[in-house]
Amino acid sequence: MSERPRVLFLFSDTGGGHRSAAEAVIEALELEAPGSFDIQLIDVFKQYAPLPLNLAPAAYPGMVRVPQMWGFGYRMTNGQRRARAITGAAWPYVRRAARRLAREQQADLIVSVHPVMITAVLKGYGSRRPPFFTVVTDLVTTHALWYDPGVDLYTVPTEAARQRALACGLDPARIHVVGLPVAQRFCQPVGDRAALRAELGWPTDRPVVLLMGGGEGMGPLFDTATAIAAAGGDFALAVICGRNRRLKQDLEAQDWPIPTRLYGFERRIPQMMQAADLLVTKAGPGTIAEAINAGLPMVLYSRLPGQEDGNVTYVVDEGVGTWAPGPARAAASVHRWLQDPRTLQQAAAACRRIARPSAATDIARLIAAQLQAGQSEPPLLAGVA
Repeated sequence: MSERPRVLFLFSDTGGGHRSAAEAVIEALELEAPGSFDIQLIDVFKQYAPLPLNLAPAAYPGMVRVPQMWGFGYRMTNGQRRARAITGAAWPYVRRAARRLAREQQADLIVSVHPVMITAVLKGYGSRRPPFFTVVTDLVTTHALWYDPGVDLYTVPTEAARQRALACGLDPARIHVVGLPVAQRFCQPVGDRAALRAELGWPTDRPVVLLMGGGEGMGPLFDTATAIAAAGGDFALAVICGRNRRLKQDLEAQDWPIPTRLYGFERRIPQMMQAADLLVTKAGPGTIAEAINAGLPMVLYSRLPGQEDGNVTYVVDEGVGTWAPGPARAAASVHRWLQDPRTLQQAAAACRRIARPSAATDIARLIAAQLQAGQSEPPLLAGVA
């Protein structure tokens, strides 16, 4: 065991949000207490799960391409009793892997940002396990597998997620509503929009619509981009294709009736969000949290059934965006927003009202307080419910 307290982060690359959340908290820990902790990031599926669970990260993109099947499976397994039945039935199958993890990965504190292996890891470490924290990375519609009463402390992103945790029987004193942790670069004060646009090479004389579908360029991005641009208008369009090279090539072959910028995988997303007037995207929790922190209203054009249903409701109810599924409806919604600058300004103000840019820092402080004080009870964070 290292002389420094060892913190073990458990995640899996089933979607980008789990890794991103873990890295955001790790970044905040290093900023709060540089060099104070020995931090290990473990992809629990790839490194420890038995077949076929260890193939889940590679299989995930294919699974979500059939959204109705994904939604059916999500709903069928999402219940407190059903979750307990699933984890109980799976234990004989994953027991050896969970116990190997416990033997090989000694830690002073464990943080899980993924729901599937929480119960198994708790059992694997047994009664002498270190403190165990869970950072819930689904925004609203949180699966029952997230919630195990053996976890010492939970952080959740919204009040709706807290209510779900309570419905699953968790102790309210162990639940902290802090927001969704995102990297510090998405949590900076909004800069000078004109200067940001000049730096990006964007027009400064008209609104800019930013269209993106995550790092993999998922969703009907081609059809949505061309539909938004088809009617023309006094605005510009910036499309992030991510790692989807075929999509970028297809878009580059188009004739665009409005100023259009096309990008592959981008590291300037924080600056782009601050420079844009409107975001068009899928209902992923991380992107929504990043946009809200940037004060950027949004049009949601797709979502994963079940898992992301609540994200849509949250965005609409809080007044920070609209739900317009499919390319034609998304394009029509974009044009309505751009024709009503006052409504766009109100949505931007609503983003600033509900933003939680300190989420990662708040979680890091909870972790640091636990480790530095050696508390037997989970710590409380001043000002956080």
